[in-house]
Amino acid sequence: MGRNWIAVAAAEHVRRGRAGGFMQVCHGKAAPLRRIQPGDRVAYYSPTVTFGGKDRAQSFTAIGVVRDRDPYPFDMGGGFVPFRRDVAWLDGVETPIQPLLDRLDFSAGVKNWGYQLRFGLFAVSDHDADLIAQAMGAAFPVPAQPVLL
Repeated sequence: MGRNWIAVAAAEHVRRGRAGGFMQVCHGKAAPLRRIQPGDRVAYYSPTVTFGGKDRAQSFTAIGVVRDRDPYPFDMGGGFVPFRRDVAWLDGVETPIQPLLDRLDFSAGVKNWGYQLRFGLFAVSDHDADLIAQAMGAAFPVPAQPVLL
């Protein structure tokens, strides 16, 4: 199994990515997306609804599996050309983080749990990815098992 990631973006941006089948992180930088590999699982956390807004979301807003395509630039106009990575988004509902904080490995017993979110992308345990998926009502596909002869 691959790695698990939490990416951070405003809910309005995450919703745009879900609709288009892609993700962007860290204001469109390519380097963080290169750390992610096909088959890795990613959940988005949205601190706000709108970028730079004070309208709190504090929720997991998307969850999916990274597709087999390298990061690529995408011209959004006005000279902004962020890098994207394709994701197979799962069905699931946006879910507040607060009820999960005591059960997530990255935040349980950690007073300043939000500090990691400032990096925009960080790795988490299988336990955390599974717990977030369960809370969102999403189901990761079962990876193919090797055939033993």
